[in-house]
Amino acid sequence: MKRSGIISGRHLPKLTKLLFKSMALAVMGMVLLTAAPAMAQEAAGGIQGTLQNALNWIEGLGAIAPIVFIIMYIVITVSFLPASVVTLGAGAVFGIVKGTILVFIGAMLGATAAFLIGRYLARDWVSQKVAGNRIFKAIYDAIEKEGRKIIFLVRLSPAFPFNLLNYALGLTNVSLTDYVLGTVGILPGTILYVYLGGVVGSAAAGQQRTPAEWAFLIIGLVATFAVVFIVTKVARKSLQESLPETSQTTPVES
Repeated sequence: MKRSGIISGRHLPKLTKLLFKSMALAVMGMVLLTAAPAMAQEAAGGIQGTLQNALNWIEGLGAIAPIVFIIMYIVITVSFLPASVVTLGAGAVFGIVKGTILVFIGAMLGATAAFLIGRYLARDWVSQKVAGNRIFKAIYDAIEKEGRKIIFLVRLSPAFPFNLLNYALGLTNVSLTDYVLGTVGILPGTILYVYLGGVVGSAAAGQQRTPAEWAFLIIGLVATFAVVFIVTKVARKSLQESLPETSQTTPVES
């Protein structure tokens, strides 16, 4: 009798191909991580199409799909690429719960990588990007006093560009630990986007669900919208109290 834990010879070629694909994407990711600060946000439509194709490819990878997705999300975050299409796609590809977990892990790792690059490798470039911006100056001054709290509130608010802010916060004196803990504030927005992608994906795929299941999904989506709206409103009010200078300024350019 064969033991179930042993991989048979006929499965090796397929496994080898999957491993090579994963390794190739990982190598590409490392290259992009190194060159990320120099990349510009161009051809948004083409980029979104490419990301959608990448999602379709990842969906067929089987067991290693979550790992490849996380690597791709890190690259997207560090490279200033639009992550919304991938976040929505995660809900359709992996489901709401698993998609949220994978996006959160990828975004946290990508944000941490960008923070470290901004602090140690691309400090001059980041300084030029935010030079003279009163909003970032207000954030910088507030972080001197309440680093973790301010970062958490900024992450809750959609008014601040996620990708550039990852780098810009590397210029502050906040510790890596406080930065990571504060960045947990991205979770409500992450849940909302993935949930929306999951509901839309289910409808587009024509999945057979009972009226009760659809009602549960729609009610859950509305409740998620409501929670994120309330959280965002509270965060905005707290930020206005902590950063009074931002009320008369324009958003940071991403």
